[in-house]
Amino acid sequence: MDARVSATTIAAYGMKAQADRLRHVSENIANADTPGYRRKLVSFDAVIENARPTGLVEASEPRLDRTELPRIYDPAHPMADGQGFYDGSNVDLVVEMADAREATRSYEANLRVFEQSRQMSASLLDLLRR
Repeated sequence: MDARVSATTIAAYGMKAQADRLRHVSENIANADTPGYRRKLVSFDAVIENARPTGLVEASEPRLDRTELPRIYDPAHPMADGQGFYDGSNVDLVVEMADAREATRSYEANLRVFEQSRQMSASLLDLLRR
């Protein structure tokens, strides 16, 4: 890890990555009943500078979950085909709620690291002033 990267910077990158993840989880939940909607997945990538890892992470570009969409029988649905079926969404609300909880807790943990680091820096400045 680069000596110039501080704990507050690491925590800030972590909070941003978790916020991005939570945004995509929210989109998945909002579109759970949208026919043909594919769940968005986000992973975390290490930030590389000068061909060396920095200890920071970023959320990747979202990719679509390629699991098969469920076929739903509803002949009255406007998107139903000639046999009365349409493609549903591959969003599982239980999984999305678990992902949302995990992202929220990770965000809160990074926030605590950020606040603790800030408090330690303030305490150090107070000691140096004496």
